[in-house]
Amino acid sequence: MIVGCPKEIKDHEYRVGLLPVTCEALTDAGHTVLVQAGAGIGSGASDAAYRAAGARVVSSAAGVFSRADLIVKVKEPQASEFSLLRPGQVVFTYFHFAADRRLFQASVRSGIVAVAYETIQLAGGSLPLLTPMSEIAGRMAVHEGAKFLEEPMKGRGLLLAGVPGVAPAKVVILGGGVVGANAAKMAAGLGADVTIMDVNLDRLRYLDDVMPANVKTLMSNAHNIRDQVPRADLLIGAVLQPGARAPQLVSRALVRQMKPGAVIVDVAIDQGGCVATSRPTTHARPSYVVHGVVHYCVTNMPGAVARTSTYALTNATHTYVLEIAAKGIEQAVISNRAIAAGVNMARGKVTIANLAALYKHPLTTIEAAL
Repeated sequence: MIVGCPKEIKDHEYRVGLLPVTCEALTDAGHTVLVQAGAGIGSGASDAAYRAAGARVVSSAAGVFSRADLIVKVKEPQASEFSLLRPGQVVFTYFHFAADRRLFQASVRSGIVAVAYETIQLAGGSLPLLTPMSEIAGRMAVHEGAKFLEEPMKGRGLLLAGVPGVAPAKVVILGGGVVGANAAKMAAGLGADVTIMDVNLDRLRYLDDVMPANVKTLMSNAHNIRDQVPRADLLIGAVLQPGARAPQLVSRALVRQMKPGAVIVDVAIDQGGCVATSRPTTHARPSYVVHGVVHYCVTNMPGAVARTSTYALTNATHTYVLEIAAKGIEQAVISNRAIAAGVNMARGKVTIANLAALYKHPLTTIEAAL
């Protein structure tokens, strides 16, 4: 199989889909690997390192897309890449279709087989390719929240940890999954007053056992959200419904009740966001203010720490890339149900129920689509 890795072109995206270690494994197995020149620079991987691993370095994205049977990326295809997609080509990346109708429609029209990192799911329900980036995004949410609480960033002028004689900032986290748990640990480690909310009582019991004393757990319901959000100095949105749009938990009216200079970091923005006033931002222009509240809604947060993120991501994707390349997508889907869960559409047919319902598109079984 010919496996291609183009350079990421999303705003301030420095990650790369393949590192030389996976290229070497692929070429050792007899596959051809095409890597766009400069694709790995932001993650510390030079063109020379890819050549040493057996990959062929090509000058343009078109040179990768036109030849590769399997495209391995990090972020969803951008508008300028839509015309490069080919019918039957397997594209393995984060798609987050539920947040982007234009991407959904373009991908359906292209006829690609879209295998989304975020919906690869193991039998126990875990999301092995979403988890490493969720870990990073959760920790970064606290870093960014602490920074934007500073006066020059239009925040409240609070130090997250406080100091002796001055109370720490109050951090409220909506969602107790991977993002939320990592955010809570980071905020607690800095000394903040942390409340983490979730709808799963068993998850709250677990978090209550493992978190330090300055983390409180609370059932997530409309009453508690209305009570907690106005008290927050930093609100972190960390909810997830795999393959679906994030539920909107915080209304515009509730944002109006927040303190002037409070900060919202909506990590759920990749899936549409969980705050009514959230809209996607970029690393170049990461924040904006609505109703006196600072919003940070960058859709590719881990891209800013590309060396950490790329290694964390490719550690997880490595075996899946090798399996798809070795078996082809049809056989890989049959033999590995986790990969089957990752197929969101194939050759113009949608195979994920949530997406079909959201965009009012006919639902097709994976077997029929492939």
